Amino acid sequence: MRKFDTKVQHLKYKVLREVARLAWDDKLIENITRIPYTIVPGTTPTMRCCVYKERAILAERVRMAMGGSSENPNVIEVIDIACDECPVGGYEVTNACRGCLAHRCEDVCRRGAISFDHMHVAHIDKTKCVECGACAKVCPYTAIVNRIRPCQNACKVKAIAVNENKAAVIDNDKCTSCGACVYQCPFGAIVDKSFILDVIRLIKESNCGANYKLYALVAPSISSQFTYAKLGQVITGLKELGFHTVVEAALGADMVAQKESRELAEKGRLTSSCCPAFVRYIQQAFPKLVPYISSNLSPMATLAKYIKETTDNAKIVFIGPCTAKKMEAQLDTVRPYIDAVMTFEELQALFDSRDLDITTLEEGVLDNASYYGRIFARCGGLADAVAEGLKEQNIDFELKACSCDGIEACRMALLKMSKNVLDANFVEGMACVGGCIGGAGCLTHGEKNKAEVDKYGREALEKTIADAVSVLH
Repeated sequence: MRKFDTKVQHLKYKVLREVARLAWDDKLIENITRIPYTIVPGTTPTMRCCVYKERAILAERVRMAMGGSSENPNVIEVIDIACDECPVGGYEVTNACRGCLAHRCEDVCRRGAISFDHMHVAHIDKTKCVECGACAKVCPYTAIVNRIRPCQNACKVKAIAVNENKAAVIDNDKCTSCGACVYQCPFGAIVDKSFILDVIRLIKESNCGANYKLYALVAPSISSQFTYAKLGQVITGLKELGFHTVVEAALGADMVAQKESRELAEKGRLTSSCCPAFVRYIQQAFPKLVPYISSNLSPMATLAKYIKETTDNAKIVFIGPCTAKKMEAQLDTVRPYIDAVMTFEELQALFDSRDLDITTLEEGVLDNASYYGRIFARCGGLADAVAEGLKEQNIDFELKACSCDGIEACRMALLKMSKNVLDANFVEGMACVGGCIGGAGCLTHGEKNKAEVDKYGREALEKTIADAVSVLH
């Protein structure tokens, strides 16, 4: 039964599971130093030079599973001791160089950084090289390659550098907390902080007489996760964990779509506000476009706000695919409504920490939202929902949407918008490729997830946005 895409995810899950298992029984503090020995019980090294280093790294993973450093405001952190295996050379000549006579690499280099030895094999002078890549493009043997670290290659906002110890360093002023580096690091040296202990505390308190109802607010991308079980079994599993009520964040998406379509018609030009990493990217890289960011809170915050305003003593845990949601929950505009954020990876660890086999459970029901709210999980879903919102409210406005997923596509759209050459009046931006279904906290990533989201949307009881939102009044 395959639950994760990579072995790095599985290792992270095992740490989370053991931390959670001890926390349920109030035995975490006295047994915290034993967790690395539980996960690496023998004396044979697993991925490192020795088992002792592996256990030291696992101790750092335990720290991240318990919330990480309180001094670092970012939810993404680097485990320095785990980050020591990646090349940092930039452009290098490989042994595929045939010592040809053409020397195209030399001709194209404007800095004179290419020289040759007595065998005509090329060499790059790093003191002159500016990493333009021109030499690599013209080499007929593709013998010149760019040794970019996976984390740096994944980070499209260039927030990752390398320090004097050759470890990755994150510039918090540039980082959007999208988690792309977390998913791409082959050694799991970059990790998102977990607030799983906060979730366990909320569950235990709610089950021990605390005067509040605990809500699980689940993202619509859940439909493409937990593929080994049925969605209804996941819902029942959440209630077995101790949640009082499970609600679709997609209902918040319906609320946003209705409001956002009106706002777009009023302002004439708008960028979406559903993806916190996309919003942060605009604020950092395109500050002149900030006035065009939708004034709506995200679907998560919108629905959580409604629940807290209409329900006495409600506590809300958001469960989704997104590491950036952990940062969003710390914003002053969102903090009052969200009590904790957990990813799908962490939810799986929580299930297993209670030895809860969800495949044996009966199917619960999750039917709060419309088709349009549910498809927010994939790129293009928000634009489709806004179009439907305009139609349902009889708003005479011609929507020209530009849906972009991945920061590079978002950058191109925003650049054109900033120069008034974008043939669109609404930019739907999602930092992760594919949309939320490509989030760093997903159990699985892939194109098939889009089909699962659309299928889930078609199963919605409410067929219009207005029908879904009407139950709130």
